[in-house]
Amino acid sequence: MSEIVTDCPRCRAKHVTFDVKASEMIGEQYGWQGIYESFCICRGCTRSTIFLIRQLKNIAGVRGILERSELSLAGFFQVDGHVSELDMQTEDPPEYLPPALENAFKEGARCFSASCFNASATMFRLCLDLATREFLPKEDVVGLNNKVRRDLGLRLPWLFENGKLPESLRTLSSCIKEDGNDGAHVGNLTQADAEDLKDFASILLERIYTEPKRIELADARRIERRRTSDRKDSKG
Repeated sequence: MSEIVTDCPRCRAKHVTFDVKASEMIGEQYGWQGIYESFCICRGCTRSTIFLIRQLKNIAGVRGILERSELSLAGFFQVDGHVSELDMQTEDPPEYLPPALENAFKEGARCFSASCFNASATMFRLCLDLATREFLPKEDVVGLNNKVRRDLGLRLPWLFENGKLPESLRTLSSCIKEDGNDGAHVGNLTQADAEDLKDFASILLERIYTEPKRIELADARRIERRRTSDRKDSKG
């Protein structure tokens, strides 16, 4: 069986070797990057853990690497975490997010399921902050000073007013206050506050990342269908 080295969440041992007993693919990104749940046994405490692992290289036969005897998964997969009770209660992130955004959304969702609403809101706000930075022009623009660039609460109105974000999302964006005054820094956010941020982050990320990627993949499938059809016609 293959093996992987990571920290054990059961016995707390660091960099311990696990035997990978079985793996199940649960998702895919970018048309090649497989995401798996792997049932593993710690060689230190002999207890089991289901790890979330992500494919690192776009190579053929990756399933065989998971199942091959005496093969280390180092260099082929990375461990993103492990399945716990919180995972049974959390909301999945939108598809096709960059890794940093996906991890931030997952952390926010876990905190929300654990009723840690201030921590949850902070992570969803981070998602929004990271996602909207790329819409700012690098050059100097009237009305876009360093403070607006830096502060999410000031940046969002500028992005809406300049047509960088869909106008239909402006109402949802009211959960982000100017100058970061959304309560996270004083610890007084409620469940409703965190849920507003979660909803806004989820919908905005879908618009920015998920929908364009789905359209791109659908278009690629359309082109491939036409190529296949043309090849069949030419042979006929």
